[in-house]
Amino acid sequence: MSARQPKPQPGLPSRQQILDFIAQSVDPAGKREISRAFGLKGQEKIALKALLKDMAEEGLIDGNRSAFHRMGGVPKVTVLRVVEIDEGEAIAVPDAWSPDDAVPPPRIRMREKKGKGSALRKGDRVLARTEETGGSWIGHPMKVLPASADQIMGVVEIDKSGKGWLAPIDKRERHSAMIADLGGAEEGQLVLAEPVGRSPRSGVKVTTILGDPLAPRAFSLIAIHKHGIPFAFAPEAIAEAELSAKLPVNAETREDLRALPIVAIDPADARDHDDAIWAEPDGAGGFRALVAIADVSFYVRPGGAIDSDARRRGNSVYFPDRVVPMLPEVLSADVCSLRAGETRAAMACHLEISAEGKVTSWRFSRAIVKIHEVIAYEEAQRRIDSGEDHAHLTHLWACWRLLEQARKAREPLELELPERRVVLGDDGKIAEIALRERLDAHRVVEDFMIAANVAAAKALEAKVAPVVYRLHEPPSREKLVALKDYLATFDKKLVLGQVVTPGLFNRMLKDVADESEKALIMEAVLRSQTQAYYGPGNMGHFGLSLASYAHFTSPIRRYSDLLVHRALVDAYGLEQPKPKADLPALSGLADRDRADLGRISEAISGAERRAMAAERETTDRYVAAWLSARVGEVFECRVTGVQRFGLFATIIGLGGDGLVPISILGDERFFHDEKAQVLEGERSGIRYGLGHRMRLRLAEANPLIGALKFEPEDSSGGKIEPRGKPLSLNKKGKHFAGQRGRPGNIRHQGRKR
Repeated sequence: MSARQPKPQPGLPSRQQILDFIAQSVDPAGKREISRAFGLKGQEKIALKALLKDMAEEGLIDGNRSAFHRMGGVPKVTVLRVVEIDEGEAIAVPDAWSPDDAVPPPRIRMREKKGKGSALRKGDRVLARTEETGGSWIGHPMKVLPASADQIMGVVEIDKSGKGWLAPIDKRERHSAMIADLGGAEEGQLVLAEPVGRSPRSGVKVTTILGDPLAPRAFSLIAIHKHGIPFAFAPEAIAEAELSAKLPVNAETREDLRALPIVAIDPADARDHDDAIWAEPDGAGGFRALVAIADVSFYVRPGGAIDSDARRRGNSVYFPDRVVPMLPEVLSADVCSLRAGETRAAMACHLEISAEGKVTSWRFSRAIVKIHEVIAYEEAQRRIDSGEDHAHLTHLWACWRLLEQARKAREPLELELPERRVVLGDDGKIAEIALRERLDAHRVVEDFMIAANVAAAKALEAKVAPVVYRLHEPPSREKLVALKDYLATFDKKLVLGQVVTPGLFNRMLKDVADESEKALIMEAVLRSQTQAYYGPGNMGHFGLSLASYAHFTSPIRRYSDLLVHRALVDAYGLEQPKPKADLPALSGLADRDRADLGRISEAISGAERRAMAAERETTDRYVAAWLSARVGEVFECRVTGVQRFGLFATIIGLGGDGLVPISILGDERFFHDEKAQVLEGERSGIRYGLGHRMRLRLAEANPLIGALKFEPEDSSGGKIEPRGKPLSLNKKGKHFAGQRGRPGNIRHQGRKR
C-alpha cells in the first residue's frame, strides 16, 4: 500500500467501488464523473485525486483524469486499429497499448450495422466505443480516422545477416529504416510500419502487410496509403446512400425536359457522367442551350452520413486502375450518373447565347431528364468530321463556334500541353502509355461547361448569396522576374511595369516560330502561374480571363460543385418536398457553410492538391514500370529542368521524367546558371539548358518510387550509382527490372551496410 494513501473519509469510495463504477459506466469515467457519482465535495475531491493516483501506481487503473479504465482493460471510448477481417467481421486492437505487465492487447470484434458487410478495412484506425462481455471485447465504430502521421510505407528487405530493412517508396527518402518487428512480413512485401521509439535507431515495426508491390493495382494503393486518401465509406454512409437512391424523381415538382435530345459527351472509359448538353437555334442568329448536371444535392443532403464522408474526401481521385469516389457507388456510378435512356434528376442551366457568342441570360431549375445518347469524344468528332446527319450534334458544334468566338475575344491563357494516359489490359498490366489527343469535341464540352460555371457564379451574385469561387490569381512579381530572366535567354523581353494579362502570354507564344522553342516558353509560362484554389471571396480567374467563376458542373466528383448547387437551391427556392425516407429534410446549404464558407473551401482545396499529387505519382510509377523492360535503350529526350545536381529530362512523345546526374555529364566541373537555366562545363564550355534535345540512355527505372535515371548515349556505363540498395522482388535476390550500376556504400539511418 502506498505511504500516501489518504485516511478514509465520509463519502470517499473504496478502491473496489471505483473499479466497479468504471466497469459499469456506459460513458468514459474520469475524475469528474466519479466525484459526481459519489457526491464528493471540497476536500473529498482532493482525497479522490490522491486515491486515483495511488491506484494507477498500484496497477489497478490506467488512463487519465478524463477517462480511467481498469489496467489491462480498454477505455470506454478509444482509438482502435483493424488488424484483420475474419469472415467479414473486423478484428481490432487498441492503437496505443502499453500495460505495465506486457500483456498482449485484447482482440476486439467490431460490431458494424447488420446486412451491409464490413466497411472497415485492414489497417483502418477507428474511434470506437468498447465493452467487455463475458471476458471478450466488442467495439462499436464511431468514426474512421485518418492514417497515423507516423506511418511509413516501404518494401521489406532482408540482408545477409537476416536483419530486416524497410526500403522507402518515396523519391525524397534516401535511407532505409531498420525493422525491429517484422510482424509476419516477408522479403519483398509492401508494408506499413511505424516507429518503435522516438530515436530513429529504435527502428520500426510492421503494422500492416499490403502485399506484392508490383501486383496489379498496387501502384494506386501505394498512393492511397501514402497520402491518407479515405477509401472506405462509413457503414452509415452506405446505408444512407441505399436509402437515398430510392428517392422518387417527381415530374410534378420538376421541369420536364425528357423530350429534348440531350447528349453526354465523355471519355470512352468514363466511370460516371456528371453532365450533358443540348442546343437549338433561336431564329435570330443565336442559340438556346442547356447544360444538364446530375442533381447530387437532391440525394446528398447536409448533415447526413454521406455528406460527412464526401466532405472528408473533397473530391474523387482517378487512377489508371481504379477510382476512389467521393460518393458511394450506388450514387456516383448509378443513380446520379446521367446514363442514356434512363430518367434522372438534374440541375438544369438554361442559357441564351447571342450571335456574338455572349451569354445574355440564364436560368436554373430542378429538372427531370432522359439522356438521348452517351457518346465518346472520338465518336462525336468522327461524326462531325464525316458530315453525318446528326442534328443534335450539328447544333452543338454551331453553338460552340459562337462560344469560341467570345472566348477568343476575352483571350484566356492558351497552353496546349500534352497529357499522359495509361492504358491497362484486362489482366491489369500496362498495355500502352500514350499522350491524350486534343479534339474539338473536348473544346465543345469545355466551353459549354465554362458558360454554365460562369452563369452559376453570376446567378448567386445576383441574389447576394454565398459563393464558393474557383480562384486563379495573376502570377506573383517574384515568378514574373524569374520568367523575365529566362525569356531573356531567348532574346525576348517581358516588361514588368505593364498590366500582365493572359493575352500578353498568348501573343508572346504566337510570335515564336520554332515549335521546340515554343514548347519551352509554354512550360516556362505554366511554371510562372499560381495554383488555382477555392474560396468565398471573389478574386477572378486569371487563366480563363473571367471576373466571376465557380465550379458547378461536376458535383459527383467535386464537393465544391455540390456546395454551389446547394447555394442555388437556397437562392432560387428550388427545394423539393421533404422526403418520406429517414433522411435530412433540406438540400440547401448547411448553416455552418452558410455562415462560413472559408473553412470548407480551404479543406477542399487541400484535398484537391492531395488528389493531384497521388494521381501524378501513380502515373510516374506506371511509366517507370512500363520502361523497366527497356533499360539500356536510347531515347530522344528534352531537358525539362536544370539544377545544381544535374538535369531533368523527359522522353519525347511518352512523358517519363528522369534525372541525369551531374557526375556523369563529363570529366570536368559544371557551373549552374540559375537565371539562364543552364549547366555549363568549366573547361569545354558545353552548355546543357532547359529545352535542349538530347539522346539519352535509360539507365534505371524504379517502379516503386516512380523514378527514372538517364545517362548520355556515349556514356561507358557504370558511372551512375542508384539511390539506395536495388529493391528485391523476391527471396531469390532478383532486382527490380531496370536497375543497374553498383550499390556502393549506402547508408541506412546512419549505418553502413
